[in-house]
Amino acid sequence: MAQGASQTKACALLAISVRTYQRWIQEGGVKGDARPEVERPSLANRLSEVEREQILAVCNRPEYSHLPPSQIVPMLVDEGEYLASESSFYRLLHEAGQAQRRGRSQPPQRRAKP
Repeated sequence: MAQGASQTKACALLAISVRTYQRWIQEGGVKGDARPEVERPSLANRLSEVEREQILAVCNRPEYSHLPPSQIVPMLVDEGEYLASESSFYRLLHEAGQAQRRGRSQPPQRRAKP
């Protein structure tokens, strides 16, 4: 643009919009990308560490240790206890390395020979 090109054509050549260019040069100079430095607030609905440990403790109780979250959560709700959603249970089990099949292991069945 310093050599006579129009702003629109220069932006089209760079594959950016005119508005993006205008935002980049605000306040007299080229602004750097500030996204990595922005302080992001933690989510209000994020589970606390105590809640996470409580969910894992419940999942590892003997009566629930062989059940998937799709069965644990409704059983807890029937007992009047709601800790978190089913998807949160799955996510926490996955993070703890316990997301494999949670069913009881059974010895292989032998076929009777005719």
